[in-house]
Amino acid sequence: MLQLRPNCECCNRDLPPDAAARICSFECTFCVACSDKLESICPNCGGELVARPRRPASKLAAWPASGERIYKPQGCSKNP
Repeated sequence: MLQLRPNCECCNRDLPPDAAARICSFECTFCVACSDKLESICPNCGGELVARPRRPASKLAAWPASGERIYKPQGCSKNP
């Protein structure tokens, strides 16, 4: 199950579970604006950033989003 991390790793913007966000296969999470700046390439692994699925509100009670915040502004460049 996806963690649905609560923030963008680049700009630290809050990303609620229903927010548009982008993730890679390792679940690195970015807001759409930062993903666009990164040309949809994860700065951590070099993988593709794709739309993060949204978990239905009815399922969030039993399977809540993650509270783990990851913030790495120094690593947010186009070069992994």
